[in-house]
Amino acid sequence: MAKADGAAVHIARLERSANLVTVEDVAAVILAAGRSQRMGAFKPLLPFGKQTVIESCVDYLRQGGVETIVVVLGHRAEEIRARISHLNVICTINSDPDSEMNLSIAVGVRELFPTANATLIALADHPAVPPTVVQTLIEAWRNGASLAIPTWQNRGGHPVLVDLRYRTELQNLDPNRGLRALFGAHRDELKRIPVESPYVARDMDTWDDYAALYQEVFGEPPPDPPRK
Repeated sequence: MAKADGAAVHIARLERSANLVTVEDVAAVILAAGRSQRMGAFKPLLPFGKQTVIESCVDYLRQGGVETIVVVLGHRAEEIRARISHLNVICTINSDPDSEMNLSIAVGVRELFPTANATLIALADHPAVPPTVVQTLIEAWRNGASLAIPTWQNRGGHPVLVDLRYRTELQNLDPNRGLRALFGAHRDELKRIPVESPYVARDMDTWDDYAALYQEVFGEPPPDPPRK
C-alpha cells in the first residue's frame, strides 16, 4: 500500500470519531498476554505512528463502533496497563503468558458483560486493521452470521467475530487448535467475508515484519528497536 493510502486509514479513523455510533451488544477481546519472543522486542508497546501497537488495536476497534473492549494481559502487564489507562478498556490477566491462545480467550470472554451478544477476538499485533473491517463483521452478524472471518485474497485474518451462543465453547477451546476447533465444529455457520484490507491477514511476528508494515503505513522506517 502506498504511503498516502496507509496514512488515509489513520486519518479516516480520526475523522470518523466525531460521528461514531457505538454498539452495546458487541464487545471485543484483545489478546496481548504473550512474550513476543520471535520479535526481539515487546510487540504491544512498539511505536505505531504517534501511538503504540496496542493503542492502535484499541483504536481501530473503538472507531469501528465497539465500546466494550477487554484486553488480556500477561507478560509486562503493568506496563501495558499504564500505557492504555486512558482508553477506558477492561484489563484482565492471563497468569501464564506462555500458554496457548485458548487460555487468553477464555480469560477475556469471562470478563464480558451479560449484555454482550457477540465478541470480536482480536490479536495485539494487527495494528493497521481499518475500522471498516469491524463494521463489516458486525453487519454480517446482524444479518445472521454467527461466526465470521475477514479474508484477504482467500486468506483468513483477524479480528474474528463469534456469537456468544458459543460462549461456553470459547471458554473450553482445544489448546492445540484454538479457534480452528470452534470453526471446524460449526462449518455451516461460518462465513468468510472478503475485505479490502490486506492488514487483516498480515502477521507481525518478527522485526522485519513490523518494519515492513510500518514503512507501508507511514512511509518511513520505524524507530530503532527498543530493548526488550
